[in-house]
Amino acid sequence: MSMSMTNTSVATSLRFEVWFESLFNNGRGLAFPCDETGHVDINSLSERGRSNYFFARTMLGREYATPRVVRRESSRFH
Repeated sequence: MSMSMTNTSVATSLRFEVWFESLFNNGRGLAFPCDETGHVDINSLSERGRSNYFFARTMLGREYATPRVVRRESSRFH
């Protein structure tokens, strides 16, 4: 992968997040940086982030709603 493709990919992932909204706590949930199609780079997450991501996916329909891709707020993940 070329350097420009890598930089573009990273820049794109900083603009979107996949949002797993809690079914029980309105406005609460888990969010992870992703590209515009919802692809999360698992390798870029911390160990805790990976654990939370897999937990959210496992708990779809029981704890979390179907995830959606949203344009992220600039203050998250800094």
